[in-house]
Formats: sequence, structure tokens, C-alpha cells
Amino acid sequence: MTKYRVSHTTTYRYGEPVTVSHNVLHLAPANTPRQRVESFTLDITPAPAVQHTRADYFGNRVDCFTVQDQHHQLIVRAESVLDVEPAFALDAHVTGAWEQMRDHLHHPQGDDEVLASEYRFDSPMVPTGPEYAAYAAESFTPGRALLDAALDLVHRINTGFVYDQKATMVTTTVPEVFVKRRGVCQDFAHFGIACLRSLGLAARYVSGYLETQPPPGQPKLVGVDASHAWMSLWCPGIGWIGLDPTNDCLASDRHLIVAVGRDFTDISPTKGVILGGGTHEVHAVVDVSRI
Repeated sequence: MTKYRVSHTTTYRYGEPVTVSHNVLHLAPANTPRQRVESFTLDITPAPAVQHTRADYFGNRVDCFTVQDQHHQLIVRAESVLDVEPAFALDAHVTGAWEQMRDHLHHPQGDDEVLASEYRFDSPMVPTGPEYAAYAAESFTPGRALLDAALDLVHRINTGFVYDQKATMVTTTVPEVFVKRRGVCQDFAHFGIACLRSLGLAARYVSGYLETQPPPGQPKLVGVDASHAWMSLWCPGIGWIGLDPTNDCLASDRHLIVAVGRDFTDISPTKGVILGGGTHEVHAVVDVSRI
């Protein structure tokens, strides 16, 4: 087991006073078969007048709060400690032909598979279409093993698209990313999901954190990490398999899961509605460290 401490601070600064602020957070790491949350705390300034926790449709923890004191700045600090097991070794060639895996989802067996089959369809930020199926078809050749084909798709996205933080925004659509061939982790995950779903496979969006590694001989700097996003693919008989197009790899014990959904709109780390505020800016600082 590897123990991590994650610190995620989001600061909103407003040009004019905010009189009321309603907020929804997906910041608490998930408990999964390979990940156990030891502690999670929220520190919100100004202090909320109302605060509660619930679970969303996808089983993620959601923290909701309302600030009713007039303020020019809102700070949300989330602190987590969690244990993560190493990912199990998986031979990509033993996952079965992808067409058989796809057809299996049309007649799901058991509750887990029924829920997984819901991720085959369009969602607000991830359309399906023949253009995405055609892109994926180069990897998903007839009879190829499901995971072997998926890893090839991940590699093609990684090498065929340019990581560019200035090219897109959180609202950038999959068709725009497909044309630009540029973007960030959110864009690459959305595009990969569009390709998989367009073939009839079940794929979901995963938000979380990735432990970064400093250059050889250099110390790890505090606050240089960031929220991360990747995708996961349902493989009948195995379950969800995490795939990271940004880093051209399977998700590992360095990938810390916060929430899962159809796309970014389901599990945005922070979102809300304010009264007042005028122009505003948002600044986020994330630090992931091994204990």
C-alpha cells in the first residue's frame, strides 16, 4: 500500500461583493477496491451558513454549502489521506475479442454490468458518431483483444494530439478537439470516450489526481500538481480498467480517484451560483505527496 496526502485549495476572488454563494463540490476521494480513504476534511472561508453531504447518481460523495455573509473572496481547502494498492498485472491479449465484449453489453448480466451498460450512450460533453468510430477502427481491428485495442487507441491519442493548456477551455467540445488535435487531459479523455462509445463499448470519465515525478536529481516542488482526468473502459469479467491518454498508460497506483461520471459536467471539482461578484478569477493549487 502507498499512503498519500492530497491538498487541494481553490480560491475565488471577486471584483464586487458576493452576497450569497451556493456551491457543489466533488473533492472527496473515492473508496474503491484498490483505494481506501483514511481521512477527508474541508475548510471553507467564509464559514458556510448551510452545509451537507450526499451521494450522487454515480455513487460519488458530493459536498454542498451556502455562504450567506458578504464576501470578496472564497477559499475552499480539501485535505485527504488515502491508501492505494498497486494495480494488478493484466495481459492485454486475454481480455477477449472486442466485438464479443461489445455484444456482451447488449445483454448485461448482474447489477454491475447493467450499470456499466449505461455508459455506452451520448452525454452532455461526449457525443458519439461515425467520425469517432472511424478513428477508433484503426485500433479496433476485427478480432483484436479489447484491452490491446484500447491501449493502441490511447497511444494514438497521446502521439497524435498535442498537450496545450492554452488551446481549450473546460467548455471545449469533442468536435473542436478532434479538429484542433490539441488540448489537455479533460479533452483527451472526452475524445477517447467518444471513440469507445461510438463502437458500442462502455466508457466513463474519471477525475482525480496524479502524483508527478520531479526531474532526476531535483526535489519535488510543493503545489505543482494539478487535478487530472482519464477514462475507464468496462471489460466483462474483469470490470473497469483505467486508461490515461495524456500519459499513454494504464491507470496505476499514482492515479488517485475522486469521482466517476459520464463526462466532466457530472463531476466538476467545484461549481456553483453566486449573487453579485462582478468579474472574478479562480486559482487552484494541488499538492500530492507520499507519506
